Amino acid sequence: MKVLLTNDDGIRAPGLRALYAALREAGHTVWVVAPMRQQSGVGHSLTVFEPVRSMDIVEPEFRGTGIFGTPTDCVKLALGRLLPERPDMVISGINAGPNVGPDILYSGTVGAATEAAHEDLPSMAVSHDTNGGPETDPLPQARHAVALAERVDWPRLGRRRVLNVNYPARPLDKALGLRVCVQTSAVWKNTYLERKDPRGAPYWWLEGEIPPETIEPQSDKDLLSQGYITLTPLCFEFTDRHGLAALEGMELGGK
Repeated sequence: MKVLLTNDDGIRAPGLRALYAALREAGHTVWVVAPMRQQSGVGHSLTVFEPVRSMDIVEPEFRGTGIFGTPTDCVKLALGRLLPERPDMVISGINAGPNVGPDILYSGTVGAATEAAHEDLPSMAVSHDTNGGPETDPLPQARHAVALAERVDWPRLGRRRVLNVNYPARPLDKALGLRVCVQTSAVWKNTYLERKDPRGAPYWWLEGEIPPETIEPQSDKDLLSQGYITLTPLCFEFTDRHGLAALEGMELGGK
């Protein structure tokens, strides 16, 4: 299998390096095109008002192309210009931190996988809940993710789907198993801490949480917190069919 590997934590991130090692260990061809800098929270954003530049990274056990841009830039540039041929799959991750519920709207990890899905490629976003602490060796999770990607019957899943995989904040051998589940509809409750810079001008730090009582049982956020590996298929058809039918029944003055 030929795999395009990217992420949003940057080309030097341990999670990406672990997936690179696991894919090569399994005998796959791997092309890495990933951001040079941390890009968490950029979602599906693109660079459009400045050029996108690259840098080759060549090390004894690793090679890839770093992009001075977003995760979506990486996928678009890789597919449109950099790769010698079309890959069979795109994997984004392993992200340091979970991407469940509303996180998928902000996540550069999911954004990169979504861009691949729009290009009609099987795609997987992989994240690991580090529980706010330092990232432990993610190679066991990387090996599990690669084996999972190999087992999925992608044609049966359907076109333009992203598989969103999240590993719990515990060693892999302590995980309770894998659960296919829905995304929670709960949203973040955010606060901004205001501080002053040395010249007295204000600035803000974003903080927040998803209130536990709003999280649906057996959803991705709930199961991940219990210790399960969660697997949620995502699609990005945003048309609201109920709203469409409701609008068609209204007198809106159109012709």
